[in-house]
Amino acid sequence: MRVKRGVTAHKRHQKVRKSVKGFSKSYRSSVRRSKQAITKSLVYATRDRKNKKRTFRQTWNTRINAGAKLNGTNYSKLIAALKAANVELDRKVLSELAVNEPKAFTAVVKTVIK
Repeated sequence: MRVKRGVTAHKRHQKVRKSVKGFSKSYRSSVRRSKQAITKSLVYATRDRKNKKRTFRQTWNTRINAGAKLNGTNYSKLIAALKAANVELDRKVLSELAVNEPKAFTAVVKTVIK
């Protein structure tokens, strides 16, 4: 009996097509181009998960520096004073305080800088 081989290839192609839903025309229709697009998108996703962490840290540092300048110091002196005073507030929390709770941020700055 003859074995027809189109089922697995069709299934594989459908899986590829499902994952490129929303891509532009040639990446949707051609299976070969679709595979390339999937590979590239996974590379971008991996890279940008790392970059997101970097971007958030930059944002936090900028906010802390702005809050510190309002209190008569700067970012590097504030972070050095926090480390010297063994205050274990991370940059995310400090930036939230600087933006949303300026009085609490001022209290933190006054306790570590004398």
